[in-house]
Amino acid sequence: MTPSDDLPTQTGGGTGPVEARPGGPSVVALGGGHGLSSSLSALRLLSDHLTAVVTVADDGGSSGRLRDELDVLPPGDLRMALAALCDDSEWGRTWSELLQHRFTSGGELDGHAMGNLLIVSLWERLGDTVSGLDWVGRLLGARGRVLPMASVPLVVEADVARAGERVTVVGQSRVAVPDGRIEQLRVVPQDPPACPEAVSAVLDADWVVMGPGSWYSSVLVHLLVPGLAAALHSTTARRCVTLNLSAEQGETFGLSPAEHLHALAAHAPGLRVDAVLADPSGIGDREALVDAAAALGARLVVRPMRRRDGTARHDPLLLAAAYRDVFEDAGRPGR
Repeated sequence: MTPSDDLPTQTGGGTGPVEARPGGPSVVALGGGHGLSSSLSALRLLSDHLTAVVTVADDGGSSGRLRDELDVLPPGDLRMALAALCDDSEWGRTWSELLQHRFTSGGELDGHAMGNLLIVSLWERLGDTVSGLDWVGRLLGARGRVLPMASVPLVVEADVARAGERVTVVGQSRVAVPDGRIEQLRVVPQDPPACPEAVSAVLDADWVVMGPGSWYSSVLVHLLVPGLAAALHSTTARRCVTLNLSAEQGETFGLSPAEHLHALAAHAPGLRVDAVLADPSGIGDREALVDAAAALGARLVVRPMRRRDGTARHDPLLLAAAYRDVFEDAGRPGR
């Protein structure tokens, strides 16, 4: 699949038809980590107008060390998004591999990812987070733009029901393995400034894609940044929620697909969604999922997206085909 100039007319936010953009629709993908990398690897096959809006709450590994030592945004999820958008050429593939290279020979660099060091170096050199990411993108030939969701690093907190008690878990790395059921999510600071460029991208988009990924710490956390949440509510873009292929062993273990959508509604009251995308293997109770999607204003779209190697990972081509079906169906009469 390649970007196409003959995409059908899109409908923005249900307000009426607008002309399809040359090179595909303008798409903003929200998330972090491997989930966002999966959606970007697929969306890059459909559009030249991509923006990744990435969580900035990571507190573990190389990102956590750089965040603590240099007082910068954690670069790891931003690095992974950039690597996913590298051009599919020898140049792009080489740089993508270099970004993901991790030092393992011991010493002070042990555990650091090369891309994290490159990104932080540009931030120090330029004194501007967005400009630094744009420069890395230019170096890589990235097919899209990568932006942080907030202008300051965030701390994720979750109220967790555990063994009959309600406890507070602090830090993204701990929220990812809460040993209980998450009931409420928060960020510190409570009113963080949204990245202005990310807000503008959401307001100008044809589609906003949320998920797949760690549901609380990578997806729903975007809704806790007030400026970004306001843009997600007010944009004329259509909104697609992509569900995970299976229940995670950590923060959403035991949570049904329908309950994923209930959690979304609880953390973003009034947010309207146009489509919920799910793989046949990850539907669970279909009627409950249809009802949960309808409560958000969405239709359920079921398409095969799982890799055929038996792993719970998205196949980029199948996921791209699923997104294309979602985008095209929205432009048909009666939608």
